Amino acid sequence: MLLVPATAQAESGFQQCGKASWYKLGGTTASGERANPQGLTAAHRTLPFGTLVDVTNLSNGKTVTVRINDRGPFAKGRVIDVTLAAARQLGFVNKGITKVHVTNADAPRSANHRQKCQ
Repeated sequence: MLLVPATAQAESGFQQCGKASWYKLGGTTASGERANPQGLTAAHRTLPFGTLVDVTNLSNGKTVTVRINDRGPFAKGRVIDVTLAAARQLGFVNKGITKVHVTNADAPRSANHRQKCQ
């Protein structure tokens, strides 16, 4: 079993814009923990396992904090894959994919994330 830090943070000032999708993973994640579609976790290509990030749905302004515990997404143009539970909180389960702004969870939340993403 791989041990991951419980409260790792993304580097100060980290932000990324792009598309997010949700995924229903079975078995274990790349970090070695059991996949849980009801957990608030996500897959990111490079952030360290255990990193907490805020994901904001740019179409409705809803934000959720997720913990990185898997690798991906592997589809071109996507920056993060979130669990079904996170997608529900972000309000895009039926749509399947949405444009998001991803920031380190300890950064102050801005009222208007749209200005930061083109």
